[in-house]
Amino acid sequence: MNGWAVEARALRKTFGHIVAVDSVDLQIHPGEVFGVVGPDGAGKTTTFRMLVGAIEADAGEAFVAGFNVRTHPEEVKRHIGYMSQRFSLYGDLTVQENLDFFADIHQVPKEERIARQRELLEFSRLTPFTRRLAQNLSGGMKQKLALACTLIHTPEILFLDEPTTGVDPVSRRDFWRILYTLVSKGMTLVVSTPYMDEAERCNRIAFMHNGRIIECDSPDNLRGRMRGNLWEVICHPQRQAREILAQLPEVKGVQVFGERLHVWLEDEQTGFASLQDTLAQAGIHVEHIRQIVPGLEDVFVSIIERQRQERR
Repeated sequence: MNGWAVEARALRKTFGHIVAVDSVDLQIHPGEVFGVVGPDGAGKTTTFRMLVGAIEADAGEAFVAGFNVRTHPEEVKRHIGYMSQRFSLYGDLTVQENLDFFADIHQVPKEERIARQRELLEFSRLTPFTRRLAQNLSGGMKQKLALACTLIHTPEILFLDEPTTGVDPVSRRDFWRILYTLVSKGMTLVVSTPYMDEAERCNRIAFMHNGRIIECDSPDNLRGRMRGNLWEVICHPQRQAREILAQLPEVKGVQVFGERLHVWLEDEQTGFASLQDTLAQAGIHVEHIRQIVPGLEDVFVSIIERQRQERR
């Protein structure tokens, strides 16, 4: 196992003619915050479900906490917590009753559960709500309760599949505060997310696209691999500007971010002046322009674009 908390070797899963996960390799260090990042349909959830033993891989091997997921699934389950996208809280039970129920499922000894529940309620800030029905909690509070239930048996490795989707920004920040507290105590965190700002919080991230891991490294190293330079442009009309820029040979990509265009020029020596002249000749008014440091979403798009061009 070479000391990995999680290791996957050529994992593959198909559903009929659809290849959901295709030859995925992963190595995750103990105590690491590891993110799996990609759009819906990239294969994140299927990968997680194979790693936790919820579904069986068609090919490849997975090891979690030192155990082979295929041959020792019960040992794996004793060492992990898994919060799926649709974690099943019981709405007609109170916060306390949900915690008791999951403590029973995981066979947490009676002498341990009271102290453990008190700790979980305190750091999730749910202590004042122990008698409230789960169905009456806000979205953020439901997620924190789901996390508390997942942690009731003190797992070594925590798998969270898009845990903050649909949660308000304040609750998302509070949720990550809790996660960092867990990691500071030695827990390994494996989290999938479609949010690039959450990916920035990870020690390393794996970009996933069409069932494959296309890059895996720290956020800083991934940003450093983006060749060329990136420009932020506000201009009107935006759609026409995007169409014109996308046709220019020196432009390798144009993405819309609200009122802004991110224009990727692969040649690091290329400035934007000539492009601005082209837009002006087409009657497009450029209101704002500046060179910017690429974000992870820019990097993700550039990697996909580069691979697409290499396949031509």
